[in-house]
Amino acid sequence: MWGFQAEGAAPLVSGVPVPDPHTIATAIKIGNPASWHGAIRARDESGGLIDSVTDDEIRAAHAFLASREGVFVEPASAASIAGLFKKKREGKLERGQTIVCVLTGNGLKDPEFALASGFRVDTLPAESDVLLRALNL
Repeated sequence: MWGFQAEGAAPLVSGVPVPDPHTIATAIKIGNPASWHGAIRARDESGGLIDSVTDDEIRAAHAFLASREGVFVEPASAASIAGLFKKKREGKLERGQTIVCVLTGNGLKDPEFALASGFRVDTLPAESDVLLRALNL
C-alpha cells in the first residue's frame, strides 16, 4: 500500500509532527494525524511506502483528472494520482501492473480551488435541451 502526503504537511514522511502544515490540499493539511500508527502499520505490513508530493504535482494531477478523465476531485484526492505520476517518473512502476487510486473527495468540496486554477465554468439553465446541446448530444 502506498500513501502520499502533501510536501508541506508530511509528518509520516519526515517522522515528526509538522507544527504549521501548509498545502493547497486542505483535506490532508494535517501536521499530526490521529491515525499515524495505523498508517505506518499499513505501510509496513503491506511492504509499501509513504512519500510526499508537491503542490505543483497535486495541481498537475488535478488538471489531468479533470481534462483527461472527466473526474472532478478536490486537491487532496489528486495527491494519490500525483504520487503515482511521481513513482512512474522514478521508474518504480512496471508495465501491466494493476493499480487502484482512491479518489474520495469530490471537487465540490473545494470549488474555489478549481475556479482559481483557471477552469472555465459555464452556467446553463436547468433545461435538458440546453444541456444536450452543450454536450454535443
